[in-house]
Amino acid sequence: MNIAVLLTCYNRVNKTIACLDSLYNADKPIDFTFDVFLLDDNSPDKTGEIILNKYPLVNVVSGTGNLFWAGGMSVIWKHAKSVRDFDGYLLLNDDVVLSKSILTDLLETNTYSLNTFHKEGVYVGTTADTISKEISYGGRIVKKGILRYSMTLVSPESTPKLCSLANANILLVMESVVEKIGIFDSAFTHGIADYDYTLSASKMGFPILVNRNIGGYCIDDHGDNWLSSKSTFKMRLDYLYSPKGLAYKENLYYLKKHFPVQLPYYLSMFWLKTLFPRIWDILK
Repeated sequence: MNIAVLLTCYNRVNKTIACLDSLYNADKPIDFTFDVFLLDDNSPDKTGEIILNKYPLVNVVSGTGNLFWAGGMSVIWKHAKSVRDFDGYLLLNDDVVLSKSILTDLLETNTYSLNTFHKEGVYVGTTADTISKEISYGGRIVKKGILRYSMTLVSPESTPKLCSLANANILLVMESVVEKIGIFDSAFTHGIADYDYTLSASKMGFPILVNRNIGGYCIDDHGDNWLSSKSTFKMRLDYLYSPKGLAYKENLYYLKKHFPVQLPYYLSMFWLKTLFPRIWDILK
């Protein structure tokens, strides 16, 4: 099996190096190879140049400086597909330090998927917080209610477990999935693209499976999803539409696509956070 490892990075070269170090130091299954493709979105710290000096075989592509995460991943994914045919695409966040067994675990999950569901799918590496060891990112089970939906993290168990959607901090997408649904939806600039992609794959009948072991370590750095009442209204309005804020238009598209019944609830929450942030200041 030959896979393409995809990363997009911006101005945190030490974390990017640590991620690649852990990838190259991971246990290598027999008859398994990978090529690394990295999108450097015009980092002031010259991440791309430094990576090339340390790892000359990495395929580095330069971005415009305005691609954000989903945009950068889409560019590097298209580039990898144009280079050669791969059996799968391993999406990594460059702040993840991978476990030694991650590549073996992903291939074992692929074997499990073929044996159990008779098809390939999308495989999730769960990440844990470096200090607390609690799960930071991974696969989730979605339950739709009348007003809203809930998501529950899936903890790794002795065998791979099905989930509804997943973060792409560590995510192996097999080529048969890409042939069917393509790459990330171009409607997404920064976040949401991984949730949309895995939900779309699940709807089309592809198994979304959580690996049996912790796949790596990184902190949950998302923080609060609102600006406090100490901020100005203009700041909060900008945050509402910002790709790194509430990404209003992109979230509406996502909700219409996957959660149309629950859309009114979340629409009202976006505006309440913008107009009356003190509610969240007190409650959260």
